[in-house]
Amino acid sequence: MTDAAHRLLWTIVALLLVAGGATALAIGAGALSGGDPVLLGGGLVDAWRLATPWSTLAAAVAGLLTAVAGQRLLHRTVRRPDRPLRGMLSHAGNRPGRTRLAAEVLVRALERDLVRAAGVRRARVVLTGAPPRPDVWVQVDLTSDAPAARVREHVHAAVHRFATTAGCAPAHLDVTARIEPDRP
Repeated sequence: MTDAAHRLLWTIVALLLVAGGATALAIGAGALSGGDPVLLGGGLVDAWRLATPWSTLAAAVAGLLTAVAGQRLLHRTVRRPDRPLRGMLSHAGNRPGRTRLAAEVLVRALERDLVRAAGVRRARVVLTGAPPRPDVWVQVDLTSDAPAARVREHVHAAVHRFATTAGCAPAHLDVTARIEPDRP
């Protein structure tokens, strides 16, 4: 699913929850017509009470399944890409023919370039998406005394060099910097 589809899905889920909560609140407060504050109706309440131990268990199972479904949806929304770009990046030139570059080679080159900055211990790069405009995910592990402004400039310059070399500008760039604690 794309990011836009996830946002739309979460918006629909949120609107349904707000509408359900507002309706239950209005019925409970007696604001809706009917005067009876029972949400489910008399027949359903009687059936609920008749199946007392099993109705509570059924409600608990339904709540648990809803919670698991919500957790899975949230997990898929916030996780990092798990399918890095594999194979070859192909770039059509202004002359007949194509330039083909191995994605792994580009990733390793960008990682080596990022580690050259002062204070950067490790760098990890993941390319995802379509080859002409891939998404670039960068994670750099910094020492505690790393100059943040210089590292930021170096990352920007390294990604710019990557885009120039590969012939494809990133559609999305996500940079995560982690500062490692001092070692005793």
